[in-house]
Amino acid sequence: MPDLLLEQSLAGIVAGIDEVGRGPLAGPVVAAAVIIDPACLPAELADQLNDSKKLSAAKRQYLDQLVRAHCRFAIAEASVAEIDRLNILKATFLAMQRAVEGLGTRLDHALVDGNRPPPLPCAVTCVVGGDGKSLSIAAASVIAKVYRDRLMRDLDVQFPGYGWAANAGYGTKAHMEALRRLGPTPHHRLSFAPVAQLELM
Repeated sequence: MPDLLLEQSLAGIVAGIDEVGRGPLAGPVVAAAVIIDPACLPAELADQLNDSKKLSAAKRQYLDQLVRAHCRFAIAEASVAEIDRLNILKATFLAMQRAVEGLGTRLDHALVDGNRPPPLPCAVTCVVGGDGKSLSIAAASVIAKVYRDRLMRDLDVQFPGYGWAANAGYGTKAHMEALRRLGPTPHHRLSFAPVAQLELM
């Protein structure tokens, strides 16, 4: 289970950063940055936070509310157009930069899930599997996923047939069949191979 040992080993203001949505064929990539003050951290949040992928949707919703109530946070996106123009890695870094800016405070250190450091105006430590090790990264993973899942459910209403409420834009069998039948929407990533190949047909 994640804890605050990494955060407490660093001096100054530390934020955990994570992203969701690098792999889908549709929708933006979303990043979140979270600063946890141990003095304001409820025990239930410390005990229950984990990698968002290991939590049920209901538990993520509950923890999302707790993080928002007790932590400093910011959520940011990089659009489909930015993903197609920059590539997914650079767009992910852009979303992370925007999330850090959204915190409205100067960071001394950022703990980032993964093995590639984004260019940020502070020291950066990459933590592979960070959402299972660092409490602030786990918090970022939860609020980013809840935010993006909600966004994809809203887009599913506007563009029905692709199953985004269930697949969040990932290339499931049903999504791919809908793409072949209906064609891409303005929210599909045209630079991603499965969509680009359909565009060429």
